[in-house]
Amino acid sequence: MKTKKTAFSPFANEADVLEVGNLMLENRVDRVTVSGDVDLTADRQGLAAARRLHEALGAIVAALERRELPDKLPPPQVKTVGNPFA
Repeated sequence: MKTKKTAFSPFANEADVLEVGNLMLENRVDRVTVSGDVDLTADRQGLAAARRLHEALGAIVAALERRELPDKLPPPQVKTVGNPFA
């Protein structure tokens, strides 16, 4: 099981990624994207992964509770740029 033990401050930047098994939590300033999967097995590794995931989700909830939140974020602005290799 792959568990990265780094500080993860939700909504702090556009770069941090926390990995728990094959589950990735990707930091953004306006969202945290969760993708992948993790097996929380009934053993010590599963317990360690569950604790790490619990810690990360707790930090996300705490960060959201400290903010003034809108009802819903607008969709992200998407820019189309020309192909620099064309």
